[in-house]
Amino acid sequence: MDRRLALGVLLGSALTVGAAHAQSYPNRPIRLLVPFPPGGPLDVMARLIAQQLSTRVGQVIVDNRPGAGATLAGKAVATAEPDGYTLLMGSSGSLAIGPALYGNAGYDPVKSFTPVAMVSNVPYVMVAANNAPFKTIPELLAYAKENPGKLNFGVPNGAPPHVLALFFKQLTQADVVVVPYRGAATVITDLIGGQIHVGFETTSVMFSHLHEGKVQGLAVITDARLPEIPDVPTMKESGVPALVGSSWSGILAPAGTPADIVAKLRAEIVAGLKASDVEEKLRRMAATPMFQSTEEFSQLIASEADRIGAIIRAAGAKGE
Repeated sequence: MDRRLALGVLLGSALTVGAAHAQSYPNRPIRLLVPFPPGGPLDVMARLIAQQLSTRVGQVIVDNRPGAGATLAGKAVATAEPDGYTLLMGSSGSLAIGPALYGNAGYDPVKSFTPVAMVSNVPYVMVAANNAPFKTIPELLAYAKENPGKLNFGVPNGAPPHVLALFFKQLTQADVVVVPYRGAATVITDLIGGQIHVGFETTSVMFSHLHEGKVQGLAVITDARLPEIPDVPTMKESGVPALVGSSWSGILAPAGTPADIVAKLRAEIVAGLKASDVEEKLRRMAATPMFQSTEEFSQLIASEADRIGAIIRAAGAKGE
């Protein structure tokens, strides 16, 4: 057989197999692993995506795997068969912070996964207890200078607010005490009760508390003020322009997952995000739907892993 003809036959066979693969996928339920317990913002987003994919592709089951600084779910997906049936609802917590805090996370945030599609981006806000002796960032810094070691910064251990607190401390050189908690719910409870002075949390979690006057907003970590809380200034306005960060999330598959499966999943996830009811539900959580390419998502993971890793190393923080 002519060499060119033989090559053409092989390529044709490969394309036929790939097309058949895509058409037959999925033929059993897909598991979407979430690194956090049920009920949190990331879990709610994961269930929205699962519901959309179930109507568009096939049954998707949400599987909550909290623990070890959000790394248990990541390890389970990284070591799963790359066949499109095990996916990760990844975030800045499980892809950038967890691997930096836990040296034995069991996966590399860049090499162990194939990014499928971004889902959302949620900004953070710094809040203070109503009984805190300051109402602005400059007043906070003045208080910390006059009262070294007396200002308590509550953070859920190993979560993005933990890194934001460490970064704030590095940037401002404020003598504050970063107090790790087991979870965000306890941090918020102690903030409302006045047991701690300050904390960071996503706007999706804090909007209701701010509107009800249970805590006071000090600054948002965004380029511009948010229309939902227009009286809260930005970090840039407050004199700390280098403090940047947000809670981003997306769907990932194990490294080596076939490109046709990734493309199919991405197309359906994006279509689901553009559905009016899904977009409205995300916006109610102060989450902005994201439609970046898989390449852009991959670049974001790599850059955030480097940036956050440097912050954690400089602070000497370790996962507990």
